[in-house]
Formats: sequence, structure tokens, C-alpha cells
Amino acid sequence: MRSAEVYWKGFLAGLLTETNSHTYEFKYDSGYFNDGSKPAISLKLPKNQLVHTSESLFPFFYNMLSEGANREVQSRQLKIDKNDFFGLLLETAQYDTIGAVTVKQIK
Repeated sequence: MRSAEVYWKGFLAGLLTETNSHTYEFKYDSGYFNDGSKPAISLKLPKNQLVHTSESLFPFFYNMLSEGANREVQSRQLKIDKNDFFGLLLETAQYDTIGAVTVKQIK
């Protein structure tokens, strides 16, 4: 099982987990949830206390990944299978992302 903290503008927004059965879960952090000034990180991940689940990596997070030749280069350099989308997300979405969301692996 692999997990990551999800941040919105530097504030801990929630926890993203890949389960052992290769399903995905996202749950908002209670502090973030209770702060009315903080928005949902995605329209498809509404801000509630439910655990959001998916059989594949949530589209919001998948769309943070590079495509095509850039993904090939990243996969080769990081020694990660190009189809390990969660692994690529953990290694590439920590710092300089487009938008307000970053993802940091919990080790």
C-alpha cells in the first residue's frame, strides 16, 4: 500500500492511498474539511467527510502527469514503469505543478 499527502497551496488537504488491491482512496483531512475558506481540490472530489474511492487513479490526479514523450523520459530517468501512474505521481507532483495542488509521498 502506498500513500501520499495532498496539499492545496501548502495546506494539507487530504490523504491519497493506493490500496493493496490497486484501488484508490482519497479522504479530506479533518482540519482542511472544517475550514470553510478552503475549497474542494476538484469538482469530482467534493469536500465532504466520505472516503472517495476509484478503481483507477482519480482523473484529477492522473491529469497531473506528463504525457507522451515526457512521460517516457521521466519513467526512464526515475526507473518507474510508465504505466505505474501512482508511482509517477508520487515522484513528479511534489513541487512544481500546474495549479495549487501538490502530492507528497508518505514513506
